[in-house]
Amino acid sequence: MSQPPIDSLLKDLKSEDEDIRTQATQELWQIWFMQKGDYGLDLIRQSQTLLEQGETRRAEDLLTELINDQPDFSEAWNRRAVLYYTLGKYQKSLKDCQHVIELNPIHFGAIHGMGLCYAALGDYMSAIKAFRRVLELQPYALINQKLILECTAMLN
Repeated sequence: MSQPPIDSLLKDLKSEDEDIRTQATQELWQIWFMQKGDYGLDLIRQSQTLLEQGETRRAEDLLTELINDQPDFSEAWNRRAVLYYTLGKYQKSLKDCQHVIELNPIHFGAIHGMGLCYAALGDYMSAIKAFRRVLELQPYALINQKLILECTAMLN
């Protein structure tokens, strides 16, 4: 089974057809999660299970081990960024999001995460820039439009 070219999926994110956008979004996430095959996916799933069980330290340790073993696995960095964000460790989350984007400049999830971190840290201008950047990739992502408005209101 061949994967659709990334450029085609990025184009589909901008389609007026919601079903096409949804399919493209799902396929991109699948590509990112499957970057390291079943090995990487299994460890990410284990970390998610640990997180859901409240075992945040073990989840963090597992993701850190995965990152050390596979430093180019952008989704491992992204999952750890999500973990840090949920723990209120916004600076650590932001750093991991930035690393994801270095590895994968089109990772809209990490760019969105950067915006959330900036907003949580009170840097609303940087948050707005991040959410606008996501909209360049996903112009119909209403959550980012809403967050831009919320951050703009915080500037006044």
